[in-house]
Order: sequence, then C-alpha cells, then structure tokens
Amino acid sequence: MLHVPVLRAGRPYRSLKTVRLTEVGTGQPVAEVSQANAGLIGRDLAEAPARARKLQELSSRELIDICKRAGKLFVEGELPLDGEEGTTQTADEFVRVQSATTGMPRRLCLGNMEKIRFVFDEMELVLGGLTRGLDLRALDDGWVEQDGRPVSYLRQADTLGAILPSNSPGVHSLWIPSIALKVPLALKPGREEPWTPLRISQALIAAGCPPEAIGFYPADYSGATEILMRCQRSMFFGDAATVASWKGENRVQLHGPGWSKVVIGADLVDEWERYVDLMVTSISENGGRSCVNASGVWVPAHGREIAEALARRMAAIDARPLDDPEAGLAAFPNPEVAHRVSEYVDSLLCEEGAEDLTARYRDGDRVVEVDGCTFIRPTLIWCTDPSHPLATTELLFPFAAVVEVPQNELLERIGSTLVVTAVTDDDEFRRELMVSRNVERLNIGALPTSRVSWDQPHEGNLFEHLYKQRAFQAGTTSAA
Repeated sequence: MLHVPVLRAGRPYRSLKTVRLTEVGTGQPVAEVSQANAGLIGRDLAEAPARARKLQELSSRELIDICKRAGKLFVEGELPLDGEEGTTQTADEFVRVQSATTGMPRRLCLGNMEKIRFVFDEMELVLGGLTRGLDLRALDDGWVEQDGRPVSYLRQADTLGAILPSNSPGVHSLWIPSIALKVPLALKPGREEPWTPLRISQALIAAGCPPEAIGFYPADYSGATEILMRCQRSMFFGDAATVASWKGENRVQLHGPGWSKVVIGADLVDEWERYVDLMVTSISENGGRSCVNASGVWVPAHGREIAEALARRMAAIDARPLDDPEAGLAAFPNPEVAHRVSEYVDSLLCEEGAEDLTARYRDGDRVVEVDGCTFIRPTLIWCTDPSHPLATTELLFPFAAVVEVPQNELLERIGSTLVVTAVTDDDEFRRELMVSRNVERLNIGALPTSRVSWDQPHEGNLFEHLYKQRAFQAGTTSAA
C-alpha cells in the first residue's frame, strides 16, 4: 500500500497515526496517509521566520524560473511520493490514484493538471495581474522606483497557511503564486485528495525551491485550526458552515460556495436559444464541482422555456465509469452522502415554487450506480418563486435553478455571487453590474462562468493578502 507522508520543511515524515484512503466503488485500500498533530505543526511553524529567509535569498526571477520548471515536472515527471521509503510516482500513476480516491473521472483529472501547469508556466503573467504590474524587484530589494516615485511593500506573513478541499484539484492553482511571492507554505490537504498538493510540493522542490519553504500536513480539524491560528495569513476552502466561524477574520481569506450565475439581460433574452451551450457548460464543466460553476440562471423572461431546454440537455449527461474518456460526472466517495444530498433536494421540492424538470427527461432515479460507483445525475430546477431555497442552493454536482425576475430587481435578489456571466448589450445594465457589490467576478458577454483568467484575482487578491504597501522615502545619509 502507498504511504503519503507529512512534509516537514520539505522532508518526509512518517507518523504513528495514519488515515487509510480507499478506492471509490470497490473500497479497496489505496494509501495510508500520515497525520500531523497540532503540536507537531506548532513546533514547525515556530521556525517560520528562518524558513522564510530561504525564499528571500532567491530573486523573483529565480523563483519564476523554478515555477516554470516545476510545471513541467508536475505534468511529466516521476516525482518522489515518499522519499523516506524511496517510492516515486509518475503522472499516470498520479491520475489513477487521484481518480480512485476522489471519484473524479480521469479525463477531468488530466484537465485540472493542465490548469495547474498553466499557472506554473505563466507565473510572470499571473504575478503581473495580481500586483497590477509591480516591478518585482520591489520584493527583492524592499523598494523600487516606479513611475518616478519610490514604491515599497511589506510582507505580512512568514508562512501562508492553506486549508484545502477535496472537490476540485484546479483550486490548488490559487496558492501556488505564494512561492513566487516569497512566502512559504503550510498546506493541510483535503482528506480524499492529498495527491495534488503533495505532487505540487515535490515538483517545486525538484525544480529548485528550498525545501524549507514547504510544509505539507495531512491533519484533522485540530491541525487545521493550528495552521489558521499560527499563520499570519491563510486561505480556507470549505462549505458555508465550515468557513462561517472565520468570517470577519482578516488574516484568513475564505473560499466558500460560489453561488455563481448566468444572467441574460432583457435586451437579449428573446434570443436565449443562442446561449444554451454557454449555460450548460457553466453548470456542468468539471463535473459541476467548482465554485465557479453556475448554480443559477437568472432571466427577466422566457424562464420556463429556458429551464425546459436546459433540463433536456442536462438529463442527457450520463454517469460513466471513471476511466471512460467521455466521463463528465464525478462519483461520490461516500454513497450515503449522495443519497442524503438527493433527499435534501427532494425535501425542498416539497415546498411550493420549485420543480425538478430533469426528472421528466431522464430514465431512472437521480442517484445511480455505475461500475460500482455512486453518482448524482444533473438536476435542473425551475423556480417560480425567486425566494425558494433551491433558487440559491449550490451542490457538488451539476445542479442549477432557473429563476425569472424583472431585470430591475435581479441584482438585489441574486445575493452574494462569486462569478456572474452577464449576456447583455444594454449599457445601463452593464453599469449596474459593474457597481453591484453582490458580484465578485464579472464576465460581460458569452463567457462561461467556469472560464477563469488566472491573472485576475479570485475571491480576493493573494498579493494584497500577503503584502501591504507602506509609506517610503529614500534620501541621502549626508547631514543637512
């Protein structure tokens, strides 16, 4: 059986306490994952200032080059899995075990690998977007003259903590720039998906990143809390209930549900059939598991027609074996969770104002078993009541509600929204969208909500989370 180690300053460590990972569907053991307790994490983070200096010794240019090499190694290399035992892992083996423990089809695993490689390859572009074109010598020398004036930024953390999810490997792209920004990492992986953050870590070390800059700590809730408490800056991925207790804590950047939406303006809603592919892609890409997947389609007219068309298309998306090259749905590692989620949807459908239209077009139940794996089939809800709970529900499979409201009420009713794709040529409506505080990311035009521009901030700007601009003047040391 494989062993997933703790990485302490980049070096593998086997713990007496382990958690066993099993294959989705068969229940066969895949790996034992060493667990880091809170005391061990605390001891390691006490060394954070010394470890941060290891990154400070390298220039931004050197770190960008390390990232570029790491991207190639991540996708193509045979990398250490447990250096203590001498085991390694090829890219094919990585995809196989990642799919086995998460239920993510191998096709989607490969797609997420390419997202991560893109961020590594284009790190200079990504940093340019995050820093708004800052000359990165400011991070090397402490200040730089830009546009005729001195500019200085102060690093706010010796370590970036990251409490990571298991649902979508692509989100790991969000913390990778921390290394190029000279801030070491303390990573707590999701239970079923230690593979991506571990492989990224090993790729960085193999590419020349100081191992002291990498901490990888599979752990329980107490370990996660230790990271959040001790790191001056952290990222926390989780559902609404999990991240709620840290809301308002400026040291912790929260990444919860997205409640992303496609909005069609009154000027183009009569042409809605042109945008069916856009809506289906926004809802179902990457198995519907990302916070950038649309969980709502909000329109001022033709709501029922749009809902029927989307239901027909989504009902045609079949559950397939995880190694099928056409597979687009992810299996649930715990079949009981799939049944509970489906029962939750049915319980809310008992309330007036919502209808599951996909039930008309699919054969069989919403929850199905294929090749021993349990899936929830895509579900499209037509909400006649915009205040119905299902109008603003987000779930970990292709799930969305179509809601019809007057355009002048739409932006107040949609609530907090990570991504809005707005299909409209109405200049006034576009201006309203631009100033709406409910909208975090805004796509104007026929761009899927799931299309991410990695040089743009995502639920907060990582550079601004890690650095603060300070007043700075440079004069001579001569006496007046």
